Amino acid sequence: MPFRGPVSGLITRKFPWSTDSGPRFPWRYVLFLRLFLLFTLVPAIELYLIIKVGSVIGALNTIFIIILTGVLGAYYARQQGFRVISNIQWKMQHGTLPGDDLINGAMLLAGGALLITPGFITDFTGFALIFPPTREIIKRSVKSYLQRKIDRGEIRLNRY
Repeated sequence: MPFRGPVSGLITRKFPWSTDSGPRFPWRYVLFLRLFLLFTLVPAIELYLIIKVGSVIGALNTIFIIILTGVLGAYYARQQGFRVISNIQWKMQHGTLPGDDLINGAMLLAGGALLITPGFITDFTGFALIFPPTREIIKRSVKSYLQRKIDRGEIRLNRY
Protein backbone atom coordinates (compact mmCIF):
# COMPACT_ATOMS: atom_id res chain seq x y z
CA MET A 1 0.00 0.00 0.00
CA PRO A 2 1.60 3.32 -1.03
CA PHE A 3 2.05 6.17 1.40
CA ARG A 4 -1.05 8.37 1.46
CA GLY A 5 -1.22 11.92 2.61
CA PRO A 6 -0.04 15.37 1.62
CA VAL A 7 3.27 14.01 0.35
CA SER A 8 1.96 11.19 -1.81
CA GLY A 9 3.43 11.21 -5.26
CA LEU A 10 6.95 12.04 -4.07
CA ILE A 11 9.81 9.86 -5.12
CA THR A 12 10.06 7.49 -2.18
CA ARG A 13 11.70 4.25 -1.21
CA LYS A 14 11.22 1.70 1.52
CA PHE A 15 13.36 1.46 4.58
CA PRO A 16 16.32 -0.81 3.77
CA TRP A 17 15.36 -3.17 6.60
CA SER A 18 11.69 -3.36 5.61
CA THR A 19 10.48 -6.65 4.13
CA ASP A 20 6.84 -5.81 3.57
CA SER A 21 5.25 -3.44 1.14
CA GLY A 22 4.19 -1.10 3.94
CA PRO A 23 4.34 2.68 3.96
CA ARG A 24 7.26 4.34 2.29
CA PHE A 25 9.31 7.09 3.84
CA PRO A 26 9.77 10.29 1.79
CA TRP A 27 13.57 10.49 1.62
CA ARG A 28 13.26 13.85 -0.09
CA TYR A 29 12.53 15.36 3.33
CA VAL A 30 15.70 13.86 4.79
CA LEU A 31 17.73 15.38 1.96
CA PHE A 32 16.01 18.74 2.45
CA LEU A 33 16.74 18.64 6.19
CA ARG A 34 20.41 17.82 5.60
CA LEU A 35 20.81 20.61 3.06
CA PHE A 36 18.96 23.05 5.30
CA LEU A 37 21.27 22.26 8.21
CA LEU A 38 24.33 22.44 5.94
CA PHE A 39 23.43 25.87 4.57
CA THR A 40 22.34 27.35 7.90
CA LEU A 41 24.49 25.78 10.62
CA VAL A 42 27.83 25.82 8.83
CA PRO A 43 27.67 29.54 7.92
CA ALA A 44 26.48 30.39 11.44
CA ILE A 45 29.38 28.50 13.01
CA GLU A 46 31.81 30.03 10.52
CA LEU A 47 30.56 33.52 11.31
CA TYR A 48 30.87 32.86 15.03
CA LEU A 49 34.46 31.64 14.62
CA ILE A 50 35.41 34.59 12.40
CA ILE A 51 34.04 37.02 15.01
CA LYS A 52 35.83 35.22 17.86
CA VAL A 53 39.16 35.06 16.02
CA GLY A 54 38.73 38.68 14.95
CA SER A 55 38.23 39.77 18.56
CA VAL A 56 41.45 37.98 19.59
CA ILE A 57 43.86 38.84 16.73
CA GLY A 58 42.09 41.84 15.19
CA ALA A 59 39.78 42.34 12.25
CA LEU A 60 42.46 43.13 9.66
CA ASN A 61 44.55 40.11 10.59
CA THR A 62 41.47 37.88 10.38
CA ILE A 63 40.58 39.23 6.95
CA PHE A 64 44.19 38.77 5.83
CA ILE A 65 44.19 35.12 7.00
CA ILE A 66 40.91 34.43 5.19
CA ILE A 67 42.17 35.98 1.95
CA LEU A 68 45.57 34.27 2.24
CA THR A 69 44.06 30.80 2.75
CA GLY A 70 41.75 31.36 -0.21
CA VAL A 71 44.57 32.40 -2.53
CA LEU A 72 47.02 29.71 -1.41
CA GLY A 73 44.31 27.07 -1.50
CA ALA A 74 43.17 28.04 -4.99
CA TYR A 75 46.77 27.96 -6.25
CA TYR A 76 47.50 24.56 -4.70
CA ALA A 77 44.16 23.12 -5.89
CA ARG A 78 44.97 24.30 -9.41
CA GLN A 79 48.42 22.71 -9.27
CA GLN A 80 47.06 19.40 -7.96
CA GLY A 81 44.20 19.55 -10.47
CA PHE A 82 46.58 19.76 -13.41
CA ARG A 83 48.47 16.76 -12.04
CA VAL A 84 45.26 14.73 -11.75
CA ILE A 85 44.13 15.74 -15.25
CA SER A 86 47.46 14.66 -16.73
CA ASN A 87 47.19 11.31 -14.87
CA ILE A 88 43.68 10.80 -16.24
CA GLN A 89 44.83 11.59 -19.79
CA TRP A 90 47.82 9.25 -19.50
CA LYS A 91 45.69 6.37 -18.20
CA MET A 92 43.05 6.87 -20.90
CA GLN A 93 45.73 6.90 -23.62
CA HIS A 94 47.12 3.62 -22.27
CA GLY A 95 43.70 1.96 -22.06
CA THR A 96 43.21 1.84 -18.30
CA LEU A 97 40.33 3.23 -16.29
CA PRO A 98 41.23 6.29 -14.20
CA GLY A 99 38.83 5.48 -11.33
CA ASP A 100 41.00 6.71 -8.46
CA ASP A 101 42.02 9.80 -10.39
CA LEU A 102 38.38 10.67 -11.04
CA ILE A 103 37.70 10.48 -7.31
CA ASN A 104 40.80 12.62 -6.72
CA GLY A 105 39.50 15.16 -9.23
CA ALA A 106 36.10 15.35 -7.55
CA MET A 107 37.76 15.78 -4.16
CA LEU A 108 40.02 18.52 -5.52
CA LEU A 109 37.02 20.32 -6.99
CA ALA A 110 35.18 20.15 -3.66
CA GLY A 111 38.30 21.21 -1.75
CA GLY A 112 38.89 24.17 -4.05
CA ALA A 113 35.29 25.30 -3.66
CA LEU A 114 35.57 25.03 0.12
CA LEU A 115 38.79 27.03 0.16
CA ILE A 116 37.24 29.86 -1.81
CA THR A 117 34.41 30.00 0.74
CA PRO A 118 35.47 32.28 3.61
CA GLY A 119 35.76 30.60 6.99
CA PHE A 120 38.02 28.44 9.10
CA ILE A 121 36.06 25.17 9.09
CA THR A 122 35.64 25.24 5.32
CA ASP A 123 39.35 26.09 4.91
CA PHE A 124 40.39 23.19 7.14
CA THR A 125 38.11 20.79 5.25
CA GLY A 126 39.26 22.16 1.88
CA PHE A 127 42.93 21.74 2.73
CA ALA A 128 42.21 18.20 3.96
CA LEU A 129 40.70 17.42 0.56
CA ILE A 130 43.56 19.00 -1.38
CA PHE A 131 46.68 17.68 0.38
CA PRO A 132 47.56 14.24 -1.03
CA PRO A 133 48.18 12.41 2.29
CA THR A 134 44.86 13.41 3.83
CA ARG A 135 43.09 13.05 0.49
CA GLU A 136 44.20 9.40 0.31
CA ILE A 137 42.72 8.72 3.75
CA ILE A 138 39.43 10.37 2.81
CA LYS A 139 39.46 8.63 -0.59
CA ARG A 140 39.57 5.22 1.10
CA SER A 141 36.46 6.14 3.09
CA VAL A 142 34.69 7.44 -0.02
CA LYS A 143 35.51 4.29 -1.97
CA SER A 144 34.28 2.10 0.88
CA TYR A 145 31.05 4.13 1.09
CA LEU A 146 30.47 3.88 -2.66
CA GLN A 147 31.17 0.14 -2.63
CA ARG A 148 28.58 -0.39 0.14
CA LYS A 149 26.04 1.58 -1.89
CA ILE A 150 26.76 -0.53 -4.98
CA ASP A 151 26.52 -3.77 -2.99
CA ARG A 152 23.12 -2.74 -1.57
CA GLY A 153 21.86 -1.87 -5.03
CA GLU A 154 21.42 1.82 -4.22
CA ILE A 155 23.85 2.68 -7.03
CA ARG A 156 23.63 0.83 -10.31
CA LEU A 157 26.37 0.73 -12.89
CA ASN A 158 25.24 0.30 -16.48
CA ARG A 159 27.90 -0.93 -18.85
CA TYR A 160 27.51 -0.66 -22.57
